[in-house]
Amino acid sequence: MTTLRLGDTAPDFEQDSSMGRIRLYDYLGDSWGVLFSHPADFTPVCTTELGYTALVSGEFAKRNVKVLAVSVDDVDSHNRWIDDINDTQNCEVNYPILADADRKVATLYDMIHPNADATATVRSVFVIDPAKKIRLIITYPASTGRNFDEILRVIDSLQLTDNHSVATPVNWKHGDDVIIVPSLQDEEVIKQKFPKGYVAVRPYLRITPQPDQ
Repeated sequence: MTTLRLGDTAPDFEQDSSMGRIRLYDYLGDSWGVLFSHPADFTPVCTTELGYTALVSGEFAKRNVKVLAVSVDDVDSHNRWIDDINDTQNCEVNYPILADADRKVATLYDMIHPNADATATVRSVFVIDPAKKIRLIITYPASTGRNFDEILRVIDSLQLTDNHSVATPVNWKHGDDVIIVPSLQDEEVIKQKFPKGYVAVRPYLRITPQPDQ
């Protein structure tokens, strides 16, 4: 099995879920996607993660992002667990949880790290763009809950930098100043792209207001 890297095509698959049979590419369509794994159902950290993802589902939707969770348990277990998630996290899980009892998805996406746990998936996150390319990979240990605000922040950065000749600096969040990419040197083009101007801290470090604001 080949380890997935940034820029690779996300492997397609078809699997049962809490919302019926799902083929990844059909489910995503022209949307961005977040595929994230959970060690098992009825686990405390995952319960909080899935609940928070439901609570901020509107934020993902605003960014044209579809979320898709995966756990190695079966659909019946997922459906019972969703009841617990909704009850304890005051939410309504409105996205599918893939059943992966055969470990097909876990194997395709290298979600089982034997030196950490031979059977359960680690907390993997894959952000997939509309061209089905993998744009972000984050792997957390099972004991640490993920920061979904950070995942949203990175999606903001990816979508911005795909459409403008900029990069986002440390701790950037939507609305903050950005950096003009060093490869852009033509001053006339820079004036057209960044009519608000820029500050050259160094020739290679040029700060400008976020261009789509």
